[in-house]
Amino acid sequence: MSEGWSIYVIVLAVGTAVGCLAVLTWTSKMRVSGDEKSNTTGHVWDGDIEEGNNPLPRWWLYLFWMTGFFMAFYLFLYPGAGTLPGMLGWSEINQYDEEVASAEQRYGNIFAAFADVPLGELAGHPDAVRLGRNIFMNHCATCHGSDGRGAKGFPNLTDGDWLYGGEPETIEATITNGRNGVMPKLGAVLGEQGVDDVVAFVLSLSGRNSDADAIERGRKKYMTICVGCHGPTGTGMTALGSANLTDGVWLHGSDESDIRDVITNGRMSHMPAQRDLLNADRIRTVVAFVMSLSATPGERGHE
Repeated sequence: MSEGWSIYVIVLAVGTAVGCLAVLTWTSKMRVSGDEKSNTTGHVWDGDIEEGNNPLPRWWLYLFWMTGFFMAFYLFLYPGAGTLPGMLGWSEINQYDEEVASAEQRYGNIFAAFADVPLGELAGHPDAVRLGRNIFMNHCATCHGSDGRGAKGFPNLTDGDWLYGGEPETIEATITNGRNGVMPKLGAVLGEQGVDDVVAFVLSLSGRNSDADAIERGRKKYMTICVGCHGPTGTGMTALGSANLTDGVWLHGSDESDIRDVITNGRMSHMPAQRDLLNADRIRTVVAFVMSLSATPGERGHE
């Protein structure tokens, strides 16, 4: 918060408090109408109905005063006026850090119990898989689904197909550091006919196209523009995270229109790093759960 906004909030908070106390003071006393003291305000309706001039009931007034004192006491102890920290120095960040430290003290040893188990063997430990599943549901299920099967644009973790490799250490690195995948836009480079030809060739890699002329034209363009990432046989490169185009597993959709759209407009994929949210022991249990999902590769792709 800038200094200007801080001053604005302080003035607003203090002004509101003072205004409320002033209203309480005013309504706690009898008011005088004209030159003559009376117990009415001087307002008369229907000739004989007069508005009484009575202060608030004392018990009600005392509750309001107690609320005002509580407000002042709160602003003195806690941050409620701009950037002033309050005498206790409380903040939501400090509160969060304390709760995280408390949770780590209570549960850290549970996760640390698997620290010496080789990463490749963790999937065989039911307790490690159970702990990893709980974390997965909180941090990963939004993108990958509660069953790990993902969705269009989000990898399926159950089918044994991995963009960056399915080795335990690679999965751990992906979760820890995240990934950024880029498929460049090629529509302007290839032109409309060129895109159609490359689509024909890509479809042929998984046995879904038999137009020999279009396939040959697309192959030549592929070998010039696409081979650097997807390789000469279209099997992709895990070092780059480029997709295997031959296995029928498609991250962004397998329809001809989907493939054409990806080639034309490109794609940006982001797997956020979890190292600032999860420590190494917790990440290892997530690896265990993810490995358990693909222990028996499924038939469903990234569609």
